[in-house]
Amino acid sequence: MNKQAKSRILEERRILIGITGSIAVYKAVDLASKLTQAGARVEVILTEAAQQFVRPLTFQSVTGLRAYTDVDLWGSEAHVLHIGLAESADLLVIAPATANTIAKLAHGQADSLLTVTALAARCPLLLAPAMDSGMFEHPATQDNLKTLEERGVVVVGPVEGRMASGLIGKGRMVEPAELMGHIRWVLGREGSLAGRKVLVTAGGTHEPIDPVRVVANRSSGKQGFALAQASLDRGAEVTLITGPVHLATPVGARRLDVTTANEMRDAVLSEVEGSDVLLMAAAVADFRPTKVVESKIKRRKGPPEVQLEPTDDILGLVASHREKTDHPTVVVGFAAESQDMVENAQVKLEEKKLDLIVANDITASDSGFAVDTNRVTLINAQGAVEKLPLMSKAEVAEEIMERVVALLGKEG
Repeated sequence: MNKQAKSRILEERRILIGITGSIAVYKAVDLASKLTQAGARVEVILTEAAQQFVRPLTFQSVTGLRAYTDVDLWGSEAHVLHIGLAESADLLVIAPATANTIAKLAHGQADSLLTVTALAARCPLLLAPAMDSGMFEHPATQDNLKTLEERGVVVVGPVEGRMASGLIGKGRMVEPAELMGHIRWVLGREGSLAGRKVLVTAGGTHEPIDPVRVVANRSSGKQGFALAQASLDRGAEVTLITGPVHLATPVGARRLDVTTANEMRDAVLSEVEGSDVLLMAAAVADFRPTKVVESKIKRRKGPPEVQLEPTDDILGLVASHREKTDHPTVVVGFAAESQDMVENAQVKLEEKKLDLIVANDITASDSGFAVDTNRVTLINAQGAVEKLPLMSKAEVAEEIMERVVALLGKEG
């Protein structure tokens, strides 16, 4: 199992997790572990019912910090404990959240350490309901959730699936990986890109030869998706245009799926109007077959002759658009090179009138296509060249977005 990477949006953030009495507590243990590995300081409050499923020691073992129970409410710290926990938290997450706890929160009932802390908290509150589908669909539960949402509480899930009862329905707590995305989204809402629109392209394009075969490349889309996540972490409104990839959409992003270079072009030109930033990370095919054969080409007929023609230059079209409208304010291009990397990237930077270009050597086995790491060189419009060490693609995205924020600041 891969270790959860550190995350700037989560590092040193104080996250308080409330655990209530549901079999879904096993997911909460995984969530607490993932948040801790990502750099967050995680403290846990367990209700009495939750302790029927899991002990405080389990959470203390994965977080390295104390887990609290109702016994602590009546101890020597009782007169300040819930206030201290509430005041120090950047986010309160209750996962799993049972129907009983949801009802108490909706009506301001404070009869446990968790509910009295929730009542005292001024940080955002995120709930991940978990219960039988009949309980979730009951009008009382629905009314309680509606009340909480009207107060600004973020409710995530539940989802369809098999219940502990053996029934199938909507009531399963969402998976920890998805909850992590919602936590990042909540924490990043007031970030440095709040109110900004960021357009990200990712993945490669597939140019059809016949109904089966395509001209394609090895782009996984990982760098573009990491850029979308880094933008969301800073509070941006993100539109992600992606070619065919097998990646989950970052929570909060609006995703548009395309296949060909022409579809990518049309989507970019449609979405670029009104965007503050364009991050053109997609590996768009430079050439496509001049003719698509309607039926599958048969092997027995021998190798076909496939003639190619250039695809449209999307960044060139964006440059023309910027001359007329001054939007997007910042455009970042990417150059995947196998030789003369810096020189070729500088030519592209100037020709496309980019504010920043990210160049990487695709011949290296530990960077570029289809891996989780990247080694890039950043070149800005003033000609400054900055070579970054080998990093995860998430870390590369953070470095790029720091420069984007700075460029937006210079533009006012």
